Formats: sequence, C-alpha cells, structure tokens
Amino acid sequence: MGLRGLEKWMGRLPRETWREIMAYVEGGPTPSRQGGERQEAPRRHGAELVINVLKEKSGPSSPRRGDEKEQPRDGGEGRANGQSGIALSLEGSAEENGISNGGIYKRTFNESFEQAPMYVSILTYAGFVVATSFGYLRDFLRACGLQKTIVAVEREEQKDFVPLYQDFENFFTRNLYVRIRDNWNRPICSVPGPKFDLMERVSDDYNWTFRFTGKIMKNVINMGSYNYLGFAETDPSALKTVGTMLHKYGTGVCSTRQEMGNLDKHVELENLVAEFLGVEAAMAFGMGFATNSMNIPALVGKGSLILSDELNHSSLVLGARLSGATIRVFRHNNIQSLEKLLKEAVIHGQPRSRRAWKKILILVEGIYSMEGSIVRLPEIIALKRKYKAYLYLDEAHSIGAVGPTGRGVVEYFGMDPNDVDVLMGTFTKSFGAAGGYIAGKKELVDYLRVHSHSAAYASSMAAPVVEQIIRAMKCVMGLDGTTKGLQRVRALAENTRYFRRRLHKLGFIIYGNEDSPVVPLLLYIPGKIGAFARRMLARNIGVVVVGFPATPIAESRARFCVSAAHTREMLDAVLDALDELGDFLQLKYSQRSKSSRPELYDETCFELED
Repeated sequence: MGLRGLEKWMGRLPRETWREIMAYVEGGPTPSRQGGERQEAPRRHGAELVINVLKEKSGPSSPRRGDEKEQPRDGGEGRANGQSGIALSLEGSAEENGISNGGIYKRTFNESFEQAPMYVSILTYAGFVVATSFGYLRDFLRACGLQKTIVAVEREEQKDFVPLYQDFENFFTRNLYVRIRDNWNRPICSVPGPKFDLMERVSDDYNWTFRFTGKIMKNVINMGSYNYLGFAETDPSALKTVGTMLHKYGTGVCSTRQEMGNLDKHVELENLVAEFLGVEAAMAFGMGFATNSMNIPALVGKGSLILSDELNHSSLVLGARLSGATIRVFRHNNIQSLEKLLKEAVIHGQPRSRRAWKKILILVEGIYSMEGSIVRLPEIIALKRKYKAYLYLDEAHSIGAVGPTGRGVVEYFGMDPNDVDVLMGTFTKSFGAAGGYIAGKKELVDYLRVHSHSAAYASSMAAPVVEQIIRAMKCVMGLDGTTKGLQRVRALAENTRYFRRRLHKLGFIIYGNEDSPVVPLLLYIPGKIGAFARRMLARNIGVVVVGFPATPIAESRARFCVSAAHTREMLDAVLDALDELGDFLQLKYSQRSKSSRPELYDETCFELED
C-alpha cells in the first residue's frame, strides 16, 4: 500500500506523518527508530496508528515492498468492496479522537446484499405480469357491467376536473394493493411491546371494507415495532414519573416554544440530549418527520447543493425539495458515487453561472430502515472535510440501537460527534416516546430556534412525553443509578446477532449490516407477500411485509425489528415458524454456504465495559 492508497482513506495528514508512514511502507527506518527526539503527545500519533494497522494487515511474516512480487492495485477482495479501507479509517478515528469504540467495532465492516437467483427474478416479474393482466381484465368487466363496481366512481359533473392520481397509481391500488390490504394497518389494543393484543377483523368484499368480529388475538409476538430498547412497557413503577407529569402539566401544550409553550421540562430534555450526544446544544421537536422536513429548508436554500443518498427517508426527501436547493442523488452507501458528485460540484459550480455553491449539504441516515444497512460514516466524514461540505446525519433508527452505550453510529465507529455538522434523531424508536431532535454547535441550534418552521409554528411537546424521553435516556446513560440501560443495549446487540445468524443458517436472503436490528428478509414474488404475513399471524406472530412502490418492484420483503425486550424463547418461536414457512412457501433462496463466515454473528465477541 503506497501513499496514494493511504491518502484515499485517511485524508490529509501532516507532512511529517506521511514521511514516517512511507518510511515504514518502503522498508526503511522510521524517524522514531533513527533516534530522533520527539515530545510525547497525549494521544497516539496518526502515523503510529497507520503503521500498526499495516503490521496487523500484513502479519509478522509478510514481506515488505521490494521483497515481494507485484500485487494487483485493488489490494485483493477486501479492497474491492471497500472493507479494508473502512478498517483503516475506524482504527485511526477511534484512537485519534480519544474515544474507545469497543472490541467489536474494530472489526471489518460487514454488510450482506445477496442477489436473487435468476429463476426467482423471472418468477417475480412473471407474477407482476399475471397480476397486472388480470387487473386489466377486471377493469374491462367492470366497464361492461359484468362485475360489481366497488371503487369510487367519478360523477358526471366532475369529468373535467384535474385527476388527483395518475392512472397507473389508481390501477395499482384497486387491482394489486387491495387484494392484500388486510396485511397492513392492523389495529392493536395494547402497548406495542414484545407482545401485543390484536383486534380481529374480516372482509366480505375482498378487502375493500373491513368489520371487526369482536375477538381479540392475545399475546401476539411483535416483530414489527421499532421498540429497540424495550421502553414500550406498562411497568407502573417505571411510568410513575410520567403519570406525575400528566397531573402537573396536563396532556398537551397549546402554544409554540417561541410564545407560551416553553416549559422547564423542554429545557431539561434538550440539555440531557446534548450531554448524551456529547455536543454543545440540542433542540427538541414534537414530530420526527417534521424535524427533517421543516429544518432542512432553514439550513439550505437557493444556490445551495444537496447530495442525498438514493434510499433516504421520505422526510429527508421532502425537506430537500422544500428547501429550493439543487438536489443530486448518489448511489446507496457508495462512496465513489458521492465523491464523483462532490468533485463535479467543486469544479463546475452552479449550472450556467458556474459560481461556487453557497453550501454543499450531504444527507445520510445512520441505519436505513428498509435495507438494514449502516452508513459508511468514517469515509463520508473524510470526504466532507476534503471538499469542505456539511454533513446532516439522520439517526432516527440508529440512536440507542447501535454503539457500545447506545449513542448511535457516531459512537459505533468511534468518531467525534463534532465531526458531524447536524445530528438529527427521533425519540419514537429506542426511547418509546414521540418527537425528534437536532443537535450540534450552539450557533446551529440558536439559528434554528429563530428560523425553523417547526419551532415557530408547531405546538410544543407534551410534558408527559418529554418525561418519558428523559426517563428512558437517563436509564441508558446510567443516571438512574442502575445498569439497566446498558443491559438493554447489550441485550439488543445479542438478540440482533443471534437472529441474523440463525436466519443465515436457515438459508434465507437477508439484507443489511450484521449489527443492524432492522432485518429485511427477501420474499421477492408478489403472491407470497400476503401468504407470508397471514400464515405468520396464524402462528401468533405479527410481522411487517413491504412491497412496491415502497421497495424496488423485484425486492418485496418482510421486515423484522429486533428488540431488547425479546426473550430467546420468543426469537426461537419466530425462527421455528420461519423455518417451517420457508420450506412451505419456498423462501430459502440463498445460494451461499450456510456455514460461510460464521464469525459475522459471533455473540461472544461483543463486550461492553461496565
């Protein structure tokens, strides 16, 4: 590995550092070996870090340059997929910033996106062709009066109105979606914890309408809720303080923070969030979706450039569109695609005028909720620094869910939180509440307090909701005097690794990172979406199934959300049902060896310091 290879992953380093690195790479003595005097620094020197990584990579018996045969420039298989570069970045970032990132996070970055076999792809597209053909046939029969029309019919005096929906959107909804609509929006009548109660409903007109039977399905295993740390609970002792806030402040605040809706609990929450994340300041909002869609327009506008991951959440997409900035999309988690756009933006500037962009903002998520993948944060931060861009990190699914102490992907990679310009997250997933936050420099938060639409026009968060967030966050931080929060983080990591490892061994195709509690299981064929969800519910297991247009047309899937509250018995029951259904519905598409790389999900390697 030469200077150019190192520079690609480590960014800019001082000249003295590069000389020491190159002295080792070329086989000569480093300055420290020559006996030169050097003052001891409080942190490890960057060159020493890189050299140690190179030693670990090459091993004690590996020859240096000049003593070995010429190797390919891509550095082998690991280099081709970018994994060795990530390992380099992680090692240096964690130690240089003085942050301990735990033993597990020093391993190679592993994600799985196995392609479907050819015959599965053919059957998937064939299934959509058949379903679409029957849809057109049914529309023809309705038009001829041979089939009862249940859909809404346009009145004669409205024929010249502009249509609300596109023709294909209408067609897809009435002929494909409605056929399996019973698998979505199922009403529950309990807290969405590890188990919940479900209200039974049936349809007499093929899912156009539903009626309740009055029966309740008890103790359904919940594999669909974002209850990562298990704070969706009914323990009276844990919720006592929340009840106290309800009696003291009431159910809501009918004013904005800028007028009469600013409570002492709001200030306490924001200070706690800033302390939790390790930044200067934070600001809380009443709605997670609006935290993105209403604050991005306050940060960038006309003359600015937004670089957005192609799989970003719709709240990020809407915020980018409302901002008026120019939007360009890069391929999911693809660093080369992002750098190409950054280079073009810096070189060419704005269209026509060729002036420099006022701001360049990179929008990414910590954990992508449909793919289960984790952002390649170290490399994106390196690009941000290199091209003088800003970074907006949405940690809606990652805060509380990853990291040795649940502080999200920044801690997961051992990075400095000040390296991220805008830290965004929600309280709806890991903390069992509602709302969202933005954190970072004090200047950023003070600016948003004045210019954010969500701060100026939205009602403040209800005090009982704020108290629930404070209670959960203090538990995770250990400020309640116990280690229960740390135990929840550890339990989530162990459950995630166990569940993914078992699914891999059973032969399913699963997407995402090995440490992501979001586990997509690929179904592909559209006819299996409804069959899978219904048969799982018949086994008292509630799951979420997703299809087009929320996913690519050939990648329908079931999405499992692992929780710290899930017991091993619950997960085993789900896995046994999946094993049975996988054989019955022929869902075990994976062509990889079931024993390949078992170390990806090794539970014993995850350790947390008490």
